Amino acid sequence: MKRTNTFDVIPQSDEDEELLRRLLDASAALWNEINYERREHYADPDRDVWEISEHRGRYGGTLGASTVQQIERKNREAWKSFFALQKKGEANGKPGFWGNSENGRDLRTYIRNTSYSVEWGEYSRLEILVGQDLKDEYGLGHRERLRLEVRGDPSWTEYEKQGRLELFWDENAQTFRAFQPVTIDTSRLAHPLADETAALDIGANNLVACTTTTGTQLLYEGRDLFEQFRETTREIARLQSKLREGRYSSNRIRRLYDRRTKHRDHAQDALARDLIERLYDEGVSTVYVGALTGILDIHWSVEANAKTHNFWAFRQFIDRLACTAEEYGMGVEVRSEAWTSQECPECGDHEETIRHEDTLTCSCGFEGHADLTASETFLRRQTDVSRPMARPVRFEWDDHDWSGKPHPHESPKEVRTNPQVASVGR
Repeated sequence: MKRTNTFDVIPQSDEDEELLRRLLDASAALWNEINYERREHYADPDRDVWEISEHRGRYGGTLGASTVQQIERKNREAWKSFFALQKKGEANGKPGFWGNSENGRDLRTYIRNTSYSVEWGEYSRLEILVGQDLKDEYGLGHRERLRLEVRGDPSWTEYEKQGRLELFWDENAQTFRAFQPVTIDTSRLAHPLADETAALDIGANNLVACTTTTGTQLLYEGRDLFEQFRETTREIARLQSKLREGRYSSNRIRRLYDRRTKHRDHAQDALARDLIERLYDEGVSTVYVGALTGILDIHWSVEANAKTHNFWAFRQFIDRLACTAEEYGMGVEVRSEAWTSQECPECGDHEETIRHEDTLTCSCGFEGHADLTASETFLRRQTDVSRPMARPVRFEWDDHDWSGKPHPHESPKEVRTNPQVASVGR
C-alpha cells in the first residue's frame, strides 16, 4: 500500500539555505529547458517530442546525475499524462514551466529514492545528494550530503520502501516542504472491529451527512468553508480584470489559486481522517458513498455548480476517503443515491416533499434534516437498519480540524443538532 509523508524541511544555517535554494532553482531551470525543447518538438511535425538534448553535462555538477535523471523522468511523465488526457479529449494544456528567471522560478526538485535518507526521532533529519560542484563550493566532503532538519508529524515512519522525494519551497507557508511516497506493509494495518455499515450523503452546504447501522449520525457543515473559497475566487476574478491585455495570470493570482486549493484540500483531508476514525470506533467495515451524478439535473444553479465541481472536488475526496479507510481495513463503495434527498422516510413519497435549505417536509406530516434523512434513506437501501438513531452530532471547520475544539471565548465546534429539525421522523 502506498502512502505519502509530508513534512517541513529546515536548513540549519544561512549557508545551507542558500545551497538548497540554488539546488531547487537549478532544478527549475533544467525543467524549463527540457519542457521548452519538448514544446518546440511538439509544434514541429518532423520532430519527436521524446528526443531531447543531453543535460547532465551542464547540470550534473550542481544537481548530481541522479537528480538530473529524475527531473527528466518527471517531465516525461507530465507529457505522457498530457497525451493520455488529449486522447480522451480532456487535455487542458501542455505541461507548463516552473516560473522564469525574471519573475522568479518555482523552487522544486525531485530526488531519487537512493539519493536521500530520512532519520526519524527526537531530532529528525533529511540528507540529500547534491552535485560535486556545489559540494566543493560549500565545503562538503566528497561523500557528504546536505543535512537538513525535519519538522512535522509524519504518519508513516516505518515502511518497506521509500519513493522519489519531492522537495519544494512553499510560498504561502514560507517554508521548505517535502513529500515522501512510501510503501507500507499492509499486515501492520488495523482491521474493522465489527461488521457495521455507514452511508454518506455528499452535499453542497453540508459536506457530509453520515448514518451508520449502529444508530450514529454525523453532520459536517461546509457553508463557512465554501464562503472562504468563494471570497478567494472573487479576489482572483478582481485581479484578473486588472491584468493588462494579453496577460492571464500573475504571481499573486497563482498564489491565491494555490492557497485556495490547499485550504480546501486540508479541510477535506482532515474530514476524511476524522470521519473514518469515528466510523472505525463504531465498528464500521463498509462505507457507501452516494454518487453526485445527476445532482445538478435536480438542483442546478450557478452556486450549486460551483460547489459541486469547483469547490467540492468529489472524486478527489472519495480517493482520500478510500485511502484513509484502507488503513483501517474498511472498504468504500460509490453507489447511486437517486432521489434519497427528496424521499420521505415515513411514506416513501418524493413528489410531494419540499426541501428548504436544511429541512425536508412532506405532506404526510414528516419534517427532518434533509441531508441526514437522505443519508439514512441511502443506508436503508444498502442494508437493513433496525436500531433507532441517536441524536445527530454536527461538526464545523475551524481552519485546523473538525475535532470539536473551540476557539477561545467561543462555543465548542462539536454541538448537537436541534432535535426538532434533526429528528428524521422518529
